[in-house]
Amino acid sequence: MFKKDSGLVKIWFGAVLNGTYQYKDVPNLSNLQQVVGEQLTDMGYDINAENAAA
Repeated sequence: MFKKDSGLVKIWFGAVLNGTYQYKDVPNLSNLQQVVGEQLTDMGYDINAENAAA
């Protein structure tokens, strides 16, 4: 189980936030997508709008 301070969460969060990857690219590994999604949403990143545009 990943937490918001887990290393892998921080890496994917930063990669999505800076545009290297999109949220949909975050691997479905345990709860990694969920935790990264929560972090992005807290920062104002709309993960639903990204998925609608894809």
